Amino acid sequence: MENFLKTIKGIKDRGDAQLFIDGEWRKSSGSTVLDVIAPHNEEVVLQYVEPGTADMDAAVAAARRAFDVGPWPRLSPAERGVYLRKVADLLAERMPELAEAWSGQVGAVIGFTSKASYQAPGLFNYYAGLCDSYPFIDERTGSMGGNRARVVGEPVGVVAAITPWNAPLVLLIYKVAAALAAGCTIVAKPSPETPVDAHILAECIAAAGIPAGVFNMLPGGREVGDHLIRHPGIDKIGFTGSTAAGKHIAGVAAERLARVSLELGGKSAAMILDDADMDHVLQSLVPYSMPITGQVCFALTRVLVPKSRKAEIVDAYTNAVSKVKVGDPFQADVGIGPLAMNRQLDRVLGYIEKGKAEGARVALGGGRPAGLNRGFFVEPTVFADVTPDMTIFREEIFGPVVSFVDYEDEADMIAKANDTIYGLHGAVYTQDPERGFAVARDYRAGSVTINGMQVDIHMPFGGFKQSGIGRDGGIEGLENYLETKTVYFA
Repeated sequence: MENFLKTIKGIKDRGDAQLFIDGEWRKSSGSTVLDVIAPHNEEVVLQYVEPGTADMDAAVAAARRAFDVGPWPRLSPAERGVYLRKVADLLAERMPELAEAWSGQVGAVIGFTSKASYQAPGLFNYYAGLCDSYPFIDERTGSMGGNRARVVGEPVGVVAAITPWNAPLVLLIYKVAAALAAGCTIVAKPSPETPVDAHILAECIAAAGIPAGVFNMLPGGREVGDHLIRHPGIDKIGFTGSTAAGKHIAGVAAERLARVSLELGGKSAAMILDDADMDHVLQSLVPYSMPITGQVCFALTRVLVPKSRKAEIVDAYTNAVSKVKVGDPFQADVGIGPLAMNRQLDRVLGYIEKGKAEGARVALGGGRPAGLNRGFFVEPTVFADVTPDMTIFREEIFGPVVSFVDYEDEADMIAKANDTIYGLHGAVYTQDPERGFAVARDYRAGSVTINGMQVDIHMPFGGFKQSGIGRDGGIEGLENYLETKTVYFA
């Protein structure tokens, strides 16, 4: 925790200047004081003043100037790539701080954050590479007399990047790195509960020499976000968060046809086929059914099992999960930390009670862990005999709660897997990869892993149905922030 406290001290040393606007740290004009609470011990580690309307307008104005008359969108993509690589190097130097900031604000265990935080410099390096290789100007020949045309990828403009608290840095950088590569300017609004990572990112962007106004950062709550999405100076909204909030943003954006991309909720299915090897299944199902204490949109929270193997699979899974240590996320041997905040604890415990009341059988957990009375801890909980009409099958819980659902045959399995408003991610376990691929094609989701769990920053990630619109990551993530212009040579 030493690096986390060092980072917090550095932020506090700036005093009241907690907003990054037009290349400098500024004091908020607002009056609402917000707390950053460490979820493993409930201590307030940082306080800051939420941005006021004047601050948000100043940030948008700075980003607008930087886009309309500044150098950033007028640099060549290769020149922008040089800056992105500098940011990547600076982030890489601060990996211990980034990993501990994730653990200290969210409760994600240090064994996970120490590895996953490398996605931050990885995304900047990846999009720096696309600055060199992507065809921003594509020469084409038309069909009318062989006339030439150039199809140009132009930056969409000023971007509002609004991101949640569960993976605060990585989810922000998915948007920021791609938008910067495209030539956009940005007003970032990280979650009010987890601003520390965004402070580090702003420091690295400033140190890399990216011009003032290109990146602005204002942590705040719903009112801050609502002001940004309605602001006429914002051309594009990139949002990750709940489906309910995504619907609201889409509705507001539609009023002025602002561009929008949404990465939203999930209720991902792990489909275990009748030939699956359970020893292999458990290697990824155990960690990725409850990553970050289940507070991840792609968590494999619905496990579909053949009736003939139900008891065997449920027993094997619950036995494996029961051996995972719950506790202080900074301890190396802990596999599951606390939930991120008290309201999450109340939410998850409420869903557990609904599962019991609606007739699901508790195979493991179901309450608060013994001996952990301080902190937002809940037991890893496994429900068996879950049916599609139950609330815990249908709604995103965002906690360490996994539901086992049995099926008759493959058609029944696919029907149950698709019986959801969501379509973000999933997994198929089988000893026949081509059979798994066929199942993956029938499953209505944005990504599927066969015999494991992968989310690769070089690949597109996003959802079908109410899991979102558009994709983050991969080439598609860059194209999120480009407008297509056709220039004809008559």
